[in-house]
Amino acid sequence: MRFRRTRCKRTMSTMTGLKSSADVLFLMLGAAMVFAMHAGFAFLEVGTVRKKNQVNALVKILTDWAVSTVVYFVIGFPISYGISFLKPAEELLGKTQGYDLVHYFFLLCFAACIPAIISGGIAERAKFWPQVIAGAIFAGLSYPLFESLIWGQNCSGLQALFKSFGGAEFHDYAGSVVVHSIGGWLALPAVLILGPRMGRYVRGKSHPFPASNIPFLALGSWILAVGWFGFNVMSAGNLEKISGLVAVNSLMAMVGGILAALIVGKNDPGFIHNGALAGLIAVCAGSDLMHPLGALVVGGIASIIFVYGFHFEQEKLKIDDVLGVWPLHGVIGTWGGIAAGIFGQKALGGIGGVTFISQLGGSLLAVVFALASSAIVYGALSKTVGIRLNEEDEYKGADLAVHSIGAYPEDSIR
Repeated sequence: MRFRRTRCKRTMSTMTGLKSSADVLFLMLGAAMVFAMHAGFAFLEVGTVRKKNQVNALVKILTDWAVSTVVYFVIGFPISYGISFLKPAEELLGKTQGYDLVHYFFLLCFAACIPAIISGGIAERAKFWPQVIAGAIFAGLSYPLFESLIWGQNCSGLQALFKSFGGAEFHDYAGSVVVHSIGGWLALPAVLILGPRMGRYVRGKSHPFPASNIPFLALGSWILAVGWFGFNVMSAGNLEKISGLVAVNSLMAMVGGILAALIVGKNDPGFIHNGALAGLIAVCAGSDLMHPLGALVVGGIASIIFVYGFHFEQEKLKIDDVLGVWPLHGVIGTWGGIAAGIFGQKALGGIGGVTFISQLGGSLLAVVFALASSAIVYGALSKTVGIRLNEEDEYKGADLAVHSIGAYPEDSIR
C-alpha cells in the first residue's frame, strides 16, 4: 500500500512538473514570436522614412528594446504584478521551472511595443537620447501603472467599478487598449510638440514625402502579422487555456483589414500592408469572444478608420505623424476596445460577458491616461534637454547626425 502511495505521489509530481515545463515552453515560444515583432516595427519604419533616417530607425528600436528590458525587469513588472526578481536564482526558478521569469519575458515584449510604436510617429526629427529616456519612463512606469489597473495587481478596484456602472468588467484579452491604444495616444503629444518635419508643410500646403522602400515596408508588415499570432494566441498564459477561436479571429480580422484597405485605399501598398495591422490591432481586445465573421467586420472597419484617419490627420489637421501611429494604434486600439463590447455580444454570435458601456469607459480611460502621461514626459523633456534635432542635423538626416553612418555606406564613398 505504501508503495502504491509513493508511486502515485511520484506520478503526480511528474505530471505537475511536465505541466509547468509545458507552460514555460508555451509562453517562451509566444515571447519569441512577439520579440520578433520588433523587427517588424523596425522594417516598417525603415521602409517608410527617407534613406537618410533608416539607420536611426533600426538603432532606435533595438536600443529601446534593450532599455525596456532592464527597466521593466527592475521596476515595471513589479509595479504591474507585485513580483520582484531581486532574489537568488534558485528562488526565481522555484517549483514552476521559472514560469514567472518567462511570463516577464512575454509581457516585456508588450511593454517594449510602447516606445516602438512612438518611434514611428516621431521619426526623422527627434533627438536620440531624449527619446530613449522617454521610452524608459513609459516602459518602466507609465505603461506598468495602467497595466496593473487592467491586468495586474491593482485591477480589482477598477474592474469592480466597471462592473457596477457598466454591468461587466472591462475586457481586453490581448491589448488593443492596454498596449496599442496607450502607445498610439502616447505618441500624439510627442508628434505635436516636435512639430512637422522640415518641408512637410509649406505655406499651408502639404508636401508628402514618399516611402523610401516599399519591400522593406511590406517585410515589416509581414513580420508583425506572423508574430501577432504569438501576441494574441499566447496571451492565454498557459497551454490548457489556448484557444483556436483567438487564432482564427486574428486571421479573419487581418484579412478584413487587407480587403477593406484594398478597396478604400485604392490599391495603395502602404495602406494595404498597414490595413493588415489595423485589423490585428482592433481584434486583440475581443479575439477570445467574437465570432470569426464578426472579427472580419471589426478588421474591415479598422482599416477604413486608418485610411481615412491617416488622410484626415495628415492633410486636414496637418499633423506630421510619419507612420500614422496615432490613427493606426491609438484610434484603432480604442475602436478595438469598444468593438469587443459590440461584437462580443451573443446577439452578434459572440460569447458574451461584455457590455458596450464598460468597454467604452475603459477605452476612454486609456486615452486620458496616455495623453496626460505623454504631455508631462515630453513637455518636461522639451523644456529641459530638448527633443528635436537642430535644422542642420535634420537636413542631413539622423543617420549621419546621430550615428555617423548611412544605410548605404558604399554610396557615401562614391
